[in-house]
Amino acid sequence: MSTKPVRLEEDVYNRIEAHKRDDETFSEAIERLIGGPSLRDLGGILDSDTVETMRENVEAAEDDDAEEVEAVAERFE
Repeated sequence: MSTKPVRLEEDVYNRIEAHKRDDETFSEAIERLIGGPSLRDLGGILDSDTVETMRENVEAAEDDDAEEVEAVAERFE
């Protein structure tokens, strides 16, 4: 990955530094702070069959989770 030098006013640098997490680089902090692509940018990249399959899988996972929670709750009754 290439890098580019940038100039920041000292107050801007200090604001980024104040929000930077200990485990991230300045580039990572800036990327997190400015946000990534919008979900709207993803519109239209999946066909309707894929979307329906994904929906079905999410619903099945939610059902499985609900059943598991119920089973655990029953053990504590």
